[in-house]
Amino acid sequence: MTDASNAVLYCTATLDGVTAPCVYKPVAGERPLWDFPDGTLAGREVAAYEVSAATGWALVPPTLLREGPHGPGMVQLWVEPDADAPELLDLQDPAGAEPGWLPIVRADVGAGRTALLVHRDDDRLRRLAVLDAVLNNADRKGGHWIPAADGRLYGIDHGVTFNVQGKLRTLLWGWADQPVTAEAQDVLVRLAEALDGDLGARLAPHLTAAELRATRERVGALRLTGRHPAPSADWPSIPWPPV
Repeated sequence: MTDASNAVLYCTATLDGVTAPCVYKPVAGERPLWDFPDGTLAGREVAAYEVSAATGWALVPPTLLREGPHGPGMVQLWVEPDADAPELLDLQDPAGAEPGWLPIVRADVGAGRTALLVHRDDDRLRRLAVLDAVLNNADRKGGHWIPAADGRLYGIDHGVTFNVQGKLRTLLWGWADQPVTAEAQDVLVRLAEALDGDLGARLAPHLTAAELRATRERVGALRLTGRHPAPSADWPSIPWPPV
């Protein structure tokens, strides 16, 4: 199958007698993107995993570059969604969000009616919002996170990240301009240090020098303001389609 910009294949990987299901996205199946001219989608997916791992939140499934049947590509551990997990998105009365939910945007639901698109006030989503701000994620739609049976939440599809220009496009605007948590501040301090050390070295094969510098600057700006970013008037803030 394919997503918006590349081929996506389901496969298995075996090591030392252990077999695990994986997603394989070969570089050969990528479509050129005019606004992401440098590097590869696969490389940015690996870079997003490295940043996620450095936060300690483990929000992105293990992701590596590997040689596959269609050449080099991104290989990511498959996460099975929990069919019984509570919904994290909802459409509610446009008058206001219900308790435990945060507003995103008013949506046209047809016949001249509107509804309020909301997401849960969930610590896992809030961590993902911080990670996306660091990654400059241009495509955090509702289908790009997976609640797993172990209660964890995983973000996937990070091919359009790390652009030098501000391109944050997400459904996780419920905390816009609110202070980040003390936990997130600690994570940002560790990220800043890691980007100047081992993490920066691991990202260098996948990102340009300008992209790596912009990542450091985004972490620094988040630390300085201490707040979640707000939507930009210069860039569409909601991905399409949103789910």
